[in-house]
Parts: sequence; structure tokens; C-alpha cells
Amino acid sequence: MVTTEELVSFVKEFTAVDEVQSETDIFSDLRCTGDDFHELIENYAKKYPVDMSSYLWYFHSDEEGQNFGGVFFRPPYERVKRIPVTPQMLADFVNEGRWKINYPSHKLPKLRIDILVNLVLFLVVLFFLIKSCIK
Repeated sequence: MVTTEELVSFVKEFTAVDEVQSETDIFSDLRCTGDDFHELIENYAKKYPVDMSSYLWYFHSDEEGQNFGGVFFRPPYERVKRIPVTPQMLADFVNEGRWKINYPSHKLPKLRIDILVNLVLFLVVLFFLIKSCIK
């Protein structure tokens, strides 16, 4: 049986924030976002025996970096209402043995058009950089 205090300590250690309580929202209260949030969840999944197969990242956090394509086509995390993750929830999931959130019904496009837009923009910039170096 894992205690909530153990998960509070885990979150404190990872985020280097001392003001963590059992109901602290890791994303908004601790500003643990993007890659930091994803890394925290990866470390949690490695350390604790939790079946993460039902985990849907985009309900809990955003992505790192600039997403210029997101200006035109919303990324997954902007298409759903965010669900907080707390140390208490993490402890409950360990004791349950699985990530136990009933996500609301939702539909995402099969293709991340925002990422395609980013790729096209990158290729256009690369093309002009190469072209200017050749002259």
C-alpha cells in the first residue's frame, strides 16, 4: 500500500517545490507543464506498478515548445477540457494498479495537421536558407 505522503514526496523531489499537498494540481499549481509533466509521469510509471495503457496525456498537460501550426489547427490538449492530476490521485492509481480516469467522450482527428504545418514551415525556411547560402 502506497501512501499519499510518499507520492507528495515524489512530486516534491521531481519538481523541487516544497509547497505540495495531496490535492495540489501538478500542472497548474506547480507549473509542471510540457516535457516536465511528461517526464514526471514517465518516472512515476517506471517507479510504481501502474498500468498506464488508458492514460491520455492531452487531458492533463500541454506540449513543449512553439507550435505555429496550432494557430490554425488546435492540438489535442486544446480540444479537450483539462483534468488535473494530484499526488492523491497518483497514490490511488498505484494502489488500484492502473490509471483510473474515466475520460469524457471525445474525438480527435487521425492526423495532426498542426504538426504538418510546422513541418512545412520548417522546410520552407530551410529551403530559403539553403538557397541564400548557394548564391
